Amino acid sequence: MSTEYDASQIQILEGLEAVRVRPGMYIGSISSRGLHHLVYEIVDNSVDEALAGFCTEIKVKINEDNSITVRDNGRGIPVDIQQKAGKPALEVVFTILHAGGKFGGGGYKTSGGLHGVGASVVNALSTWLDVKVYKEGKIYHMRFEKGKVVENMHVIGECDPGESGTEVSFLPDATIFEETVYDFDILKVRLRETAFLTKALKIVLIDDRVEKKEMSFHYEGGIKEFVTYLNKGKAPIYDEVIYCEGVKEKVVVEVAMQHNDTYTEGIYTFVNNINTPEGGTHLSGFKNALTKTFNEYARNNKLLKENEDNLSGEDIREGLVAIISVKIQDPQFEGQTKQKLGNSEAQTAVNAIVSEKLTYFLEQNPGIAKLISDKAITAQRARAAARKARDLTRRKSALDGMSLPGKLADCSSKNPEECEIFIVEGDSAGGSAKSARKRDTQAILPLRGKILNVEKARPDKVYSNAEIKSMITAFGTGIQEDFDISKLRYNKIIIMTDADVDGAHIDTLMLTFIYRFMPELIKEGHVYLAQPPLYKLEKNKKVWYAYSDEELDNILKEVGRDQNNKIQRYKGLGEMDAEQLWETTMDPERRVLKKVVLDESMLSETDLTFNTLMGDQVAPRREFIETNAKYVSNLDI
Repeated sequence: MSTEYDASQIQILEGLEAVRVRPGMYIGSISSRGLHHLVYEIVDNSVDEALAGFCTEIKVKINEDNSITVRDNGRGIPVDIQQKAGKPALEVVFTILHAGGKFGGGGYKTSGGLHGVGASVVNALSTWLDVKVYKEGKIYHMRFEKGKVVENMHVIGECDPGESGTEVSFLPDATIFEETVYDFDILKVRLRETAFLTKALKIVLIDDRVEKKEMSFHYEGGIKEFVTYLNKGKAPIYDEVIYCEGVKEKVVVEVAMQHNDTYTEGIYTFVNNINTPEGGTHLSGFKNALTKTFNEYARNNKLLKENEDNLSGEDIREGLVAIISVKIQDPQFEGQTKQKLGNSEAQTAVNAIVSEKLTYFLEQNPGIAKLISDKAITAQRARAAARKARDLTRRKSALDGMSLPGKLADCSSKNPEECEIFIVEGDSAGGSAKSARKRDTQAILPLRGKILNVEKARPDKVYSNAEIKSMITAFGTGIQEDFDISKLRYNKIIIMTDADVDGAHIDTLMLTFIYRFMPELIKEGHVYLAQPPLYKLEKNKKVWYAYSDEELDNILKEVGRDQNNKIQRYKGLGEMDAEQLWETTMDPERRVLKKVVLDESMLSETDLTFNTLMGDQVAPRREFIETNAKYVSNLDI
């Protein structure tokens, strides 16, 4: 491949229209997620330079005014005239949709991002955008406002002849985005992941606002280090990370994996460094290779007896953390969300390379092979026990006409769209909630104590837990492979707990169960956390409720800090009578609900958080709590 990168490699597919009118079509949303996506698009352009072998460092800075600056040491965007447009290539890249070095012009073999729309879309959605290119001893500059050129490309100075790269600064347009304040931690997660996926690339994230912060991500081990990072809250059953790499049919394949002693699998797939949360052909190729290779090894080495069934893929993948990363010249995506790879050659390549490399690894490491096989055989037996428990539940349901849990106070409406269920802990809160509710649309399910921590339990233990069985039956959807969202009996599942540490723990246990066994409920927006008030303030026969210390302070500023203020600090839902619970926490007209959302681009970090909080390892949990304690208010101990 030529190392030259000039205007001839910039191709134009269509003009830039309607981005400001319909931004969601291009960046997904105008919420916080879309705001952060702007950064990823510019960074992905720099990463493309790294993948092509021309960039070793990217700096991302959140400036004091919440603008962003991304600087790389790549070749620098071309500045010569693009013949078709008759304009400098730099201007073409930032003003014309689908213009870039990613469309067969020889600029890149593989690339991520929005396939060339990134730079122009970011420009269109910014109040202003400034770009500098360092190339051949000169610094070139252009400025745009809301996508329009306000300063044509011109030379503003000189640089060292050996220096090259691109620096893009932009301020998101506040008239378009619902949120314009960047979150350091959200950027940190994505940039760390990008550095893991791009071996040897250094990415520096700087926050230049009030709390000055800087983090650097640089992983010579690439995705092997990614697996180690994801397993840090767990106990790996062997020390080495298994690594497979190779090229087949022009598909570059990298796979890293390691089993831990938990019961959940975490497999994360990427195409050209872009997350594919719905998997696709590369994931299918990996699963096929893994199942076939392990069964062949277990049979050949008498780890499976002749009369025993083959291990299922689920058995072998229990406790497995794996990263599958493919680089492909022309990725084809399926579905509306474009999150699933469709290229058949990716399946062939991953299957072939993993089969070959894994077979060799197992032969060279019989001790590790036996550990994995033993874990899979144990998983096979536990899965059979879980199946029996599930079948027993099904048979019981069929015999008793799908009877609902005895403690469920169901609503009278049979229209799921207008129904909601409150999950409450304890009889006291359950009694208040039952008295307070609107009986036609609100159901109440009281639970006795804290539910099972599913992060530490095998599936058969989960199926036999009474409180979890009550929820499964009440929701109506089934779980895991039996899950059917069309059978959901309530549009809203509302977890309602005390506003203290115990309540937060119950929230986390509940969310862990739903995330691990019926994640579609979260993905489809059916799960909520109720927000009971922390304080009740009475003055002159008037009542105010405050949901935080800050809100109480604001109320006191408004009504005055007089001696006759009566302030009650609620310790639990059971302290409220039915009327208070209704008007503060259950009335749809006045209550505050937090919707639980799942960012599928951050699944690996979500998995890690759940395991850190709910897993066996104490040290990572302590570290997590100490790091995040400053974000927690109203902590009762």
